[in-house]
Amino acid sequence: MAKSTSPQRKKAIAAKKNKKKPVKVFMQGEPLSPWREHIHEVIFEADTPAGKYFDIALIFSIIVSVLAVMLDSVEAINQHYGQWLSYLEWVFTVLFSCEYILRILSVRKPWLYIRSFFGIVDLLSILPSYIALFFAGAHTMMVIRALRVLRVFRIFKLGEYLGEAHALIRAMRASRTKIFIFLYTVFIFVIIFGSAMYLIEGSENGFSSIPKSIYWAIVTLTTVGYGDLAPQTSLGQMLASAVMIMGYAIIAVPTGIYTAELAKEYKRDVTNNACPNCGEEGHDSDAHFCKYCGWRLDEENT
Repeated sequence: MAKSTSPQRKKAIAAKKNKKKPVKVFMQGEPLSPWREHIHEVIFEADTPAGKYFDIALIFSIIVSVLAVMLDSVEAINQHYGQWLSYLEWVFTVLFSCEYILRILSVRKPWLYIRSFFGIVDLLSILPSYIALFFAGAHTMMVIRALRVLRVFRIFKLGEYLGEAHALIRAMRASRTKIFIFLYTVFIFVIIFGSAMYLIEGSENGFSSIPKSIYWAIVTLTTVGYGDLAPQTSLGQMLASAVMIMGYAIIAVPTGIYTAELAKEYKRDVTNNACPNCGEEGHDSDAHFCKYCGWRLDEENT
């Protein structure tokens, strides 16, 4: 008679299988007070009407804010509407500052969230506006311009709210080994082609070194073709023709690898329900335990 698997055993097995998957450690630990848990549900999840409305409002704010930064860099627009764009920028800065504070309040380990990727992006989206207050004078205009450009990092915040982005990222992770091997193979090819072209053409035709010849091979193999370097001999032109044809064949390889993994992702029946322990999403619709940390998903209902 087979032994029954206990919930603790299932947790251990799931955690062992997925030990390489980084979980949202800032959501591990003791549950927060009800009002903080409610804020977390609205900000970090999109399964409730309030969460969906929050995501839509934030996406709109991010897009408008980034457009304002871009328009502010156009001299003609800046001369006529620079003051209004400045006011608009501070409105978004205040809004994103409030959002950043609420995010810190609604996670179980705030410091870990601050150090996470999206925590750093959230900080970069508001910090330049405050730093710019301490810089004044014509000699610091380049610094202020750099700080304004940093505000474009707000566009990275969109990735957290686009549902399809999670499937794309998972497919990319699943195919990363194959793509790495493919890129390694391409790297070997460009070294061989570049070295061969250096021997065939030589410095008299512009191929003055192997690194420069490798640059030509990369430009040719990727079908970019700047035209700043071109073989002059018949043998070099034959090699260039072979590299060009191979370039079209190579383009299809990573596309096929990624498409195959993406098809697998869309066949999966997953939900957006977050694990109550680690906060990870993307579980199968019939799953009872988190596949990242092993926690029971319907714990609050048991």
